[in-house]
Amino acid sequence: MLDEEVVEAIAESQFHIYPIRTIDEGIEILTGLPAGHQRRDGTFPKNTVNYLVQKRLEEFASKEEN
Repeated sequence: MLDEEVVEAIAESQFHIYPIRTIDEGIEILTGLPAGHQRRDGTFPKNTVNYLVQKRLEEFASKEEN
C-alpha cells in the first residue's frame, strides 16, 4: 500500500509512521506533551497542550471584548 520509497525510508529510520486512534494521541506525539483530559469544570490540567490552547483562546476572546 505504501510507495517503495516510503518503505525504504522507514527501514532506514528516515521516516516514521505512528498509528493513532485520536487527535490527542497525535498531538502528544508531535509536541511531546500530554494532550490533557478536560475536567468536569471545563478546564484542563496545567502543562498540557489543551490547557495552552484554552488559555490562548481566552486571550483572543478578551482582546475582542476590548
